[in-house]
Amino acid sequence: MHNSDSIIIIPTYNEKENIENIIRAIFDLDKVFHILVIDDNSPDGTASIVKTLQEEFPERLFIKERKGKLGLGTAYIEGFKWCLARSYDFIFEMDADFSHAPKDVPRLYEACATKGADVSIGSRYVSGVNVVNWPMGRVLMSYFASKYVRIITGLPIHDTTAGFVCYRRKVLETIDLDNISFKGYAFQIEMKFKSYLHGFKIEEVPVIFINRKHGTSKMNSSIFGEAVFGVIKLKLDSLFKKYPQQHEKDSN
Repeated sequence: MHNSDSIIIIPTYNEKENIENIIRAIFDLDKVFHILVIDDNSPDGTASIVKTLQEEFPERLFIKERKGKLGLGTAYIEGFKWCLARSYDFIFEMDADFSHAPKDVPRLYEACATKGADVSIGSRYVSGVNVVNWPMGRVLMSYFASKYVRIITGLPIHDTTAGFVCYRRKVLETIDLDNISFKGYAFQIEMKFKSYLHGFKIEEVPVIFINRKHGTSKMNSSIFGEAVFGVIKLKLDSLFKKYPQQHEKDSN
């Protein structure tokens, strides 16, 4: 039995070129991590590859299959609830395409497990701009979107749209997952913002983000549009509800 206090949620849609390699790379790490794949009915057979690998890793690899493309946020919410129903203390978000390096997973774990963070973020922008093989227009769009989010929300995070994250269990138990508004990449902003409003300690861990070599990116301008306009709604909504972080500011 390969027990672990940590599980990595990997949402997939048409990732047959990457999924086996990313799973094996994670399982090759010195620390034992479990993996939960959330597959949105990939027509390329991604789920079949995972189910075959489950025979090799029956106690470490799990899969939830959904009926179609229902959005990144809903995939993670389903994954969070699945993990919270079990005994995991540290729950990760990670992409399947190697843009998030498996070797960085233990660094995010250490930030939460031994250094006191409640949320650790694999950050592209905390120490400059660490992005490889992205078109310059996409780099600028992502970088300035994060700047914009910081200005509107006051969120003290450089990489607000990052999808490489470790949450302590208590964070996901505290946030009302059923009231997360966004399904696309604004979901990533909303989770960080609500973690911050609840007073949880957030740490950015510098990583190098490398654009995928295989498969097709799911990013498009409408995803960024949701992120840009969604933050205004998040900020306005936060003004009508008191959170621990706001109580702390009010008392100073």
